[in-house]
Amino acid sequence: MNSENPLIVQGDRSLLLDVHAPLAEECRNALIPFAELEKSPEHLHTYKLTPLSLWNAASAGFSADDAVSVLEKFARYDVPQGVVAWIKEVCSRFGKIRLLPYEPEAEDSKEQYLVLVAQTEAIYKEICANTAVKKLLCGDAGSLRLSKGPSTSSGSTEHSYLIKLTDRGTIKQLLLEAGWPVKDEVALTDGEPLEFNLRETTVTGAPLVVRDYQINAAKALVGDKGPGTGFGTIVLPCGSGKTIVGMQIMELLKTSTLIITTNISAVHQWIDELLDKTNLTKDDIAEYTGENKEIKQVTVATYQVLTWRPDKEGPFPHFSLFHERPWGLIIYDEVHMLPAPVFRVVAELQAVRRVGLTATLVREDGCEGYVFSLVGPKRYDVPWKELERDNWIASAECVEVRIDLPEYCEIEYAVAGAREKHKIASQNPDKLGVVTQIINKYQEDKILVIGQYLDQLDQIAQLLKAPIITGKTPTAERDRIYGEFRKGNIRVLVVSKVANFAIDLPDASLAIQVSGTFGSRQEEAQRLGRILRPKERTSRFFTLITRNTVEEEFSSNRQKFLAEQGYSYRIVRYGELENGGESL
Repeated sequence: MNSENPLIVQGDRSLLLDVHAPLAEECRNALIPFAELEKSPEHLHTYKLTPLSLWNAASAGFSADDAVSVLEKFARYDVPQGVVAWIKEVCSRFGKIRLLPYEPEAEDSKEQYLVLVAQTEAIYKEICANTAVKKLLCGDAGSLRLSKGPSTSSGSTEHSYLIKLTDRGTIKQLLLEAGWPVKDEVALTDGEPLEFNLRETTVTGAPLVVRDYQINAAKALVGDKGPGTGFGTIVLPCGSGKTIVGMQIMELLKTSTLIITTNISAVHQWIDELLDKTNLTKDDIAEYTGENKEIKQVTVATYQVLTWRPDKEGPFPHFSLFHERPWGLIIYDEVHMLPAPVFRVVAELQAVRRVGLTATLVREDGCEGYVFSLVGPKRYDVPWKELERDNWIASAECVEVRIDLPEYCEIEYAVAGAREKHKIASQNPDKLGVVTQIINKYQEDKILVIGQYLDQLDQIAQLLKAPIITGKTPTAERDRIYGEFRKGNIRVLVVSKVANFAIDLPDASLAIQVSGTFGSRQEEAQRLGRILRPKERTSRFFTLITRNTVEEEFSSNRQKFLAEQGYSYRIVRYGELENGGESL
């Protein structure tokens, strides 16, 4: 027993981190690769060990022994033997089922296959007993030869099945759900060559310096270009330059690339960055959106256009984009937003090198496993606070301002249903005065006011006489306003959730969140990310919450991911401010 250690490891695989202990920050950083944060109140943060968190770690070379060592180093009490045994058992499952290439003996074989290899006969039988998986098995591979990879002394595989090449992603997804992560060791296709280089000096005249962690992230994804490399997810904070990582990967691979991102403004931003920082010209890059549908060697598209269809039961006509060219690389920007319908296509594109870029792998729909099996496991991440320490992202102060609900709204709130309660609390009219007070106090900051409800945002925009961007704002007008904000001609900008993702507003230094999407952790992280571009001043993130309402609970859930990254929220009661209490 070491009473000064910060971690309590419990038999139910939960981990309690005492944030006041001397080694708390070091322990938190050590837990990030293999544990998931569940709760983050003031004194004890709760982490959970899950199979997916351990398999993500294993795929990045983080072993069971590494995880156990972390627990034993920081544990206040002895680590339960059952937890140690479970970690080793779960981690050992990674790699016990592998996908390997297959070379048919008959040269005229038209069907393309892969070989699914189980390490033991018991696993081999379990695969066949899974009804959903069995439908994809094309027979026992038996003595069929592999083109590469381990084999028996006689040159044949044991405990193996043939599967169709087109079922590569689907079977990985199904086996992950069954508790068996597949180690994919089939080499990927190179795609159409593309002459691509990063500039030493950008078109705008600034020197282009690619940071060490950006280079390391790209190399972690590309590897040696051999089997088992070239696919995965890069997790880096907002403001840390994930676009540069994507372009660094493009330079390493030099192949025709499809980039998919969240909205048209993000498409234009990607194109502008490519033109500014690489040797590509306008003739090399195409936009594939609801407004323009061109396809070139480098094409930037939106998730929205890909998932559009004329009717709810019909096909997705734009899925054909994935097959229009011999793509050698697909970049899924903000991969945590990858729409469920696109997973179907991603399952078919397992022969293409692919990378997901994100600040957080948190998905509120529970589809993190799909990202793992279809896009690829986490290949690289860096703690937010580590980049803040090195001045690659801005330091930030998070403040939660709790405001009373006006008396005339209390009865309406009391009798409302669950969703209506959230709306009433979120649109608390007294929030408008707080917004005005914060803006008047921080005259030197460039400010974003972010919210969920359009009526509320319209009211705030009118009060502040500030421009507003919502989903209804035409693309040209949206880009114009963003441009004016970047130039400094606009100091306060009101935005809906359309600005949550993939928008670069480098000078924004203060954000006021007036309402959010229930308890979305990813949204909280993305909104803080709007103000984390490197700058000399400390950024501030204000969240306005109505006291004694459901908004308090939702706010607490939203803050979980940021608490894992080391951010704490200072809570201020607004009524006390007016009486000389704590300052905003």
